[in-house]
Amino acid sequence: MITTAASVRPARLDELAELRSIEQAAGVLFREIGMVDVAEHAPPAVEVFERYQRAGRAWVLAGLDDRPIGFVLVKLVDGAAHIEQVSIHPDHGRQGLGQLLIDHVAQWAAGQALPAVTLSTFRSVPWNGPYYARLGFRELTTAEITPGLAEILAEETAFGLDPAERVFMRRESV
Repeated sequence: MITTAASVRPARLDELAELRSIEQAAGVLFREIGMVDVAEHAPPAVEVFERYQRAGRAWVLAGLDDRPIGFVLVKLVDGAAHIEQVSIHPDHGRQGLGQLLIDHVAQWAAGQALPAVTLSTFRSVPWNGPYYARLGFRELTTAEITPGLAEILAEETAFGLDPAERVFMRRESV
């Protein structure tokens, strides 16, 4: 169920700290399935959010009061739009709202003549790999992992994530 009361718009500088809070709150879902290290990982510094915002690749999902209830950050990786982070505040979760952000990124990527949207995620967490597959993403084979995606995997592994639990996915732009 996707509610139409929310809309996607560019993130504003004055709400970047709030985006950090949304990401931190979203960690509760990982805690509930025993992924405490992921749940307790601190969100990036405001300066990291600011870099995405200034580059025009940070969008929020705003509620009726125009306050963010979710966000997506995108970077360019090997000629594709790569979703670095997408988070919905748990008070607004399980309503299909993440799809609004992901569809926005796909439309933006198409408008930029980027062939696809990529992401890395947990293979078996229900609101990760299986969710993205339902949204039209497909798992990349090892041979399809580009140098930039391999670099992301190395960073995730250095952070302590099990590479066997990670999956790269791709969705062609709209």
